Amino acid sequence: MAKELKDLANRDDSYSAWYNDLVVKAGLAEYSAVRGCMVIKPYGYALWENMRDALDKMFKDTGHENAYFPLFIPKSFFSKEASHVDGFAKECAVVTHYRLKNDPDGNGVVVDPDAKLEEELIVRPTSETIIWNTYKGWIQSYRDLPILCNQWANVVRWEMRTRLFLRTAEFLWQEGHTAHETRQEAIEETRKMIGVYRDFAEKWMGVPVVVGHKTENERFAGAEDTMTIEALMQDGKALQSGTSHFLGQNFARAFDVQFTNRDNALDYVWASSWGVSTRLIGALIMAHSDNNGLVLPPKLAPIHVVLVPIYKAGEYDEVVGRLRVLADELRSAGLKVKVDDRDNVRSGFKFAEYELKGVPVRLALGPRDMAAGTIELARRDTLTKETVPQQGLAERVVGLMDEIQDNIFAKALAYRDEHITRVDTWEEFVATLDGKGGFISAHWDGTTETELAIKEATKATIRCIPVDAVDEDGKCVFSGRPSSRRVLFARSY
Repeated sequence: MAKELKDLANRDDSYSAWYNDLVVKAGLAEYSAVRGCMVIKPYGYALWENMRDALDKMFKDTGHENAYFPLFIPKSFFSKEASHVDGFAKECAVVTHYRLKNDPDGNGVVVDPDAKLEEELIVRPTSETIIWNTYKGWIQSYRDLPILCNQWANVVRWEMRTRLFLRTAEFLWQEGHTAHETRQEAIEETRKMIGVYRDFAEKWMGVPVVVGHKTENERFAGAEDTMTIEALMQDGKALQSGTSHFLGQNFARAFDVQFTNRDNALDYVWASSWGVSTRLIGALIMAHSDNNGLVLPPKLAPIHVVLVPIYKAGEYDEVVGRLRVLADELRSAGLKVKVDDRDNVRSGFKFAEYELKGVPVRLALGPRDMAAGTIELARRDTLTKETVPQQGLAERVVGLMDEIQDNIFAKALAYRDEHITRVDTWEEFVATLDGKGGFISAHWDGTTETELAIKEATKATIRCIPVDAVDEDGKCVFSGRPSSRRVLFARSY
């Protein structure tokens, strides 16, 4: 039974099959009856809640407030910002009618043709347009600025090729939308929030990231600049894990959001927007997990410690009773604890289940341990076991949480750093991409023409122009034209 529970596709044979197996068998999510949409199960949602709560505190610590804006956006709003509508037109779900009725010919429920909306509504793919239409009524003077709003919401982008957490038609996210008095303030906000995302990814998720700017071709629709954090998964593909956009005055001009400035003259508001989504759960899975299941960083794990009794007939009450006492001590130390006292499955099944679910620490107790005052402690990150004293257990496990968190990050960082390869020729570029994978640091001539040609030839894209890129004379690996700095290429999700 335990073997069946963990009978995952092998990660080295089929990364895609392994990933999907793991998401489903670990109880994170499953596909729903609605094509392209997923059901996030309680264990997966607990993981998202931990992410959400940590990020929400980080947002509020930097002065932001939560608000909520409508799910439906008038279609006319999208036409006001040309590049924005171009960027999202193919992904939009559109509401055309507001009522159903029973078909008099007996064909079930049909759309009522008399209930056509005067103006069609877009189910939000992102909220810039509805929010900037709203901000027009909030902003009259520089004294009304800045506005630092965030919302936690769902969005719909009509994806045709979906994968649980990574790309679904509906997903959960947060989107920050800020309004500023000056260009510099909006730019600083853009930089500040990509820094928040970097800190969250590295310090909470244990996922090292590269911070950089997107090329003009890869920017968010309607932005003057898009900053990104790019992570590397264990199959050598990149994953865009968060973005922050400097929107300039584009949306303020589109929705006529003006304010009286300090010189008593009218000016347009400056803006930023930024967001991350449940895609981060996919990043967490693919950055750390193995053929035994999930490996979760303690800072985000729904359960820190699981306690499993080992007993024979007549020993259950005594062993479970002792585990409950230990569990209370662990909880008092601030740990999230579960005692698995089910009596209808064997301990081996439980071991396999919690290994699959990525619980950082497993404690097992039997009669011999009770007599000796010891307990078996197993770490998920290293798959090691040791027998330790029950005395001082809570302090030991609390310390282990930091050790496990650091170890998970260090392992991912070592993999990432080993998979950043500098190349100077097209032959090296293709060979590295097809053989080693990962990030390729190479010269690019700065043209969209070359960027698209490389993508067409290799399916690799420019993930970012790193913020710490230094000036370096070179030649573009594809065109041979002059280049002043290296950028990072990779195949991606």
